[in-house]
Amino acid sequence: MKLQPDQAHGPSITGYGPGWVAINGQSVPHSVLLSSMGHQEAWACADFASLGPVHFERIADWGAELVLFGSGERLRFPQPAWLAELYARRIGVETMDTQAACRTYNFLAAEGRKVVAALLV
Repeated sequence: MKLQPDQAHGPSITGYGPGWVAINGQSVPHSVLLSSMGHQEAWACADFASLGPVHFERIADWGAELVLFGSGERLRFPQPAWLAELYARRIGVETMDTQAACRTYNFLAAEGRKVVAALLV
């Protein structure tokens, strides 16, 4: 039996550190939305305090089955009202620190899952 490693067809996170993530080898020094279906864009929120429902509503149309919210250097949960649109569309949301979200995104994307990483950097 021949075994081959899983390969993500969309972008992957190739590194991370304080104040940055690397997507396909390119350093990104700001918050970012990243989809295993190939979509990537800057996320217009500098930190957790500036988050609101509008930041999560825009993700609802991306066709994800799961959103990984990377809350920065420490674990902080978004208010349930911010996630109402995602829940209404039966899109799951998992919250973790940004480094854990990066690792989890790569794992799920390699499995072929429709996942979005919403990362505060």
